[in-house]
Amino acid sequence: MEWWGRPHRDLLSGLVVAFAMIPEAIAFSGIAGVDPRVGLFGAFLLSVTLAIVGGRTAMITSATGSTALLMTGLVQQGNALGEGRGLEYLLAAGILTGLLQIAWGYLRLAQQMRFVPQPVMAGFVNALAILIVLAQLPQLGLDWFQPEKVAVTSSQLPAVWGLMALTLLIIYVMPRLTTAVPSALVAILISTGLSIRLGLDVPTVASLGTLPSGLPQFALPQVSFNLNTLGLILPTALAISLVGLMETFLTQDILDDLTDSSSCKNAEARGQGIGNIVSSLFGGMAGCALVGQSVMNVGYGGRTRLSTLSSGVALLAMILLAGRWVNQIPMATLVGVMGMIAINTANWSSIRGIRRIPKSDTAVMLLTVVVTVLSHNLAVGLVSGVALAAILFSRKVAQVIEVSSELISPSHRLYRVEGQLFFVSSIYFRQGFELHEQPHPEQITIDMAGAHIWDQSGVTALDQVIRRLKLGGSSVEVLNLNPASTNLFARIGVAKEAGGRGGDGPPVPAG
Repeated sequence: MEWWGRPHRDLLSGLVVAFAMIPEAIAFSGIAGVDPRVGLFGAFLLSVTLAIVGGRTAMITSATGSTALLMTGLVQQGNALGEGRGLEYLLAAGILTGLLQIAWGYLRLAQQMRFVPQPVMAGFVNALAILIVLAQLPQLGLDWFQPEKVAVTSSQLPAVWGLMALTLLIIYVMPRLTTAVPSALVAILISTGLSIRLGLDVPTVASLGTLPSGLPQFALPQVSFNLNTLGLILPTALAISLVGLMETFLTQDILDDLTDSSSCKNAEARGQGIGNIVSSLFGGMAGCALVGQSVMNVGYGGRTRLSTLSSGVALLAMILLAGRWVNQIPMATLVGVMGMIAINTANWSSIRGIRRIPKSDTAVMLLTVVVTVLSHNLAVGLVSGVALAAILFSRKVAQVIEVSSELISPSHRLYRVEGQLFFVSSIYFRQGFELHEQPHPEQITIDMAGAHIWDQSGVTALDQVIRRLKLGGSSVEVLNLNPASTNLFARIGVAKEAGGRGGDGPPVPAG
């Protein structure tokens, strides 16, 4: 059932996820350049809305790093026009993002996700796991690349590392004793209580920013609704709509595999659009699905829409009703929880089997990981991986084409072509005609019964071969082109007689 499978498991898993969402929502607000409440309200509103209208149960949607990175420029541009204008333009872009995503849903953009190969998906989740770990380094005093972000003093390090170790210990040992309560929830409660009891001087949630003290309020963005505004927000909205859906669809595929179920991506695209509109109208950031928290939710037993709803409700309740206690949660504890999320997110089978899988697949996975980690942009890594996979696949397909030759008589040679003739395979096609003796015999027949021409490059390659053979003094006849290839060649083929036998004009392939 979509709502009432195992209510106690869904409620508890949602509660644990809510703890993990707080620091990330605040951090993503900082990336975008807006107040923490914008990210927190976005996390709450997106979770609640998607629980109702989403196309995938148990998936967690919130403000994310990949979308927050795309907002920075717009916020800066808006602030340059006036103090506080950046947020207003960001909210307007969020509404436009939602409208675009609803359109993508009806246009079935999700169908294009079938072109994303498995090595790219494996690289995507492995890169995400690395990024999650890297994002926690400042809280451990270990950010070698940006030391100014380190949030821990040397005197705090022993307590910080001790709390993180305690958190991980509880998370992984407790399930051996009981699974009645999520171990991450118990770890948060015990380590926070211990920190308060001992009066440990460690960074807490309060160190990240001020939590909101009231409910989100409905308000239209205070911007002029004209072409100038549209020109300013459209590039950002378009980027967020596409990047957000790419990350959401990949998360959806991961959860489908984990739960051995299926879900509707087009419905999820429309749901994401509605969620982003609602979030923006109530002062929250646009966002998309969170891979780590979604995997965490499923790992702790979340299976229905109730788990998604409870994560959003619990998040807001903790902020408004238990803000004092939430502020005292040590960041080291949440680092431990995020470390567990990173471990669960990584595709370990792709790493363990790296010696067994084809080298081309390994190269695609590694490129996706490296580009994503270096750019801190999941969309750039995804596109890079798909591009390399397409290039490697084209090279494999190109080598399938085969040109064989048979001397029928001293004056007649027959070439048989089998395979796919397109822009990558054209070089192998031409080489097949260069391997035989010169000069060419008087009559040459090219049998294309086993071949198919796909594009202009393929037509040009056949055109060049015909022209060169005619220049060598041969009369050329092309046989058995299929109807589609014949039509393409007739439209754009340009070969003409060049000293060979036969009439003038382009060669007409014989059927």
